[in-house]
Amino acid sequence: MYRKIIGYLEAWKDNAHRKPLILQGARQVGKTYSILEFGRTHYENVAYFNFETNPRLSETFEENISPDYLIPILSHIAGQTIVREKTLVVFDEVQLCERALTSLKYFCENAPDYHIIAAGSLLGVAVNRTKFSFPVGKVDMKTLYPMDLEEFMYAMGEEALAGQIRKCFAADTPLPAALHGAAMQLYRQYLIVGGMPECVMQFAGTKDYILIRHTQDTILASYLNDMSKYNSLNEIKKTRLAYDNITVQLSRKNTRFQYKLIKKGGRASEFENAIEWLCLSGIVSQVYKVEQIKKPLENYRDIDAFKIYVSDLGLLCAKKDLAANDVLYMVEEINDFKGGMAENYVNVQLGINGYNTYYWESERGAEIDFIIQREGKLIPIEVKSADNTRAKSLKVYMETYKPEYAIKLSARNFGFENGKKTVPLYAAFCI
Repeated sequence: MYRKIIGYLEAWKDNAHRKPLILQGARQVGKTYSILEFGRTHYENVAYFNFETNPRLSETFEENISPDYLIPILSHIAGQTIVREKTLVVFDEVQLCERALTSLKYFCENAPDYHIIAAGSLLGVAVNRTKFSFPVGKVDMKTLYPMDLEEFMYAMGEEALAGQIRKCFAADTPLPAALHGAAMQLYRQYLIVGGMPECVMQFAGTKDYILIRHTQDTILASYLNDMSKYNSLNEIKKTRLAYDNITVQLSRKNTRFQYKLIKKGGRASEFENAIEWLCLSGIVSQVYKVEQIKKPLENYRDIDAFKIYVSDLGLLCAKKDLAANDVLYMVEEINDFKGGMAENYVNVQLGINGYNTYYWESERGAEIDFIIQREGKLIPIEVKSADNTRAKSLKVYMETYKPEYAIKLSARNFGFENGKKTVPLYAAFCI
């Protein structure tokens, strides 16, 4: 399957200042698959080491972590010679071996011509919670997210449609009506299937929503398992409670996160560690409110006001136990959830494209779903789940801050008028 990360990996391989690469991301987003596919097509051989399936591997790193010592032993374990520049060395589930992570520093300093990629699904948690000697400044870092809607379209054999969408986005010209309808259908399918590669692959092959829901439930179970395995006893229950409640809060008119909704009388002091764990593991992301629209936005965030979105739409639908047909036909029974689901979808696409997202509220209750910095400009983004696109809040924002333009995402076709760039929901990946 086509993954955009391959382009990044190719640039990393060719970079004269390349360092060992740490590829992080939530479980099941396709880190191992992408690395091995890249290794197979760009190197003479791949030496793959997994610290989860081979726990004794960690013993190799106990005595000495200098490259001169490690390479002959690793070559022996892999059953193939590790050659500078020609072999891709892969350390998988590296969060389970602190010394292997630290060894990357010495590869960077003393043996930079070995090509090494380390992958970990809970690196943020491991590094944050234990006394890891993290190789700061000695590694390149990249986060892999679930597949975006463009990658989903490629998997469905719709490369030409994805290309047409990009052209219409750039030119602000409508997509032909038949293609617009087909793209909206793909968008709704993506909401149910999500971007987990295994689910996308199954859907491309079978179109069987029941099979995909079973796979999603398995992934959710592995997340719950991680909460027990990589968490202190005291925090496990709180983390699960917080995670279960996030999807509930997305169904509310005001999607700002409230601790008191996790449990009666719940406070930040009780649940902030749990929220931090979920963010570090890549399962959810926080979007903070900004108090002023000035650069850098990070300086003006309100640390007490934030929304939380989950990292994958398919898992969101599985967690809510939404029937595939209810989402495909956007039935009235899920009206309360449509807005939160569309917002969550847009946040996922923006995050994959590397944006830090924020939201804004006026004193009188006008709200803009997302503020991003795009091409040096601060751009407001309004999200509507249908095509009723009266956006009073956007009008208030534009009169107050006079942005160069605004983006309005909805079910409507492409267009541009009165300083507002209208973008259909399926084209969020173009932003």
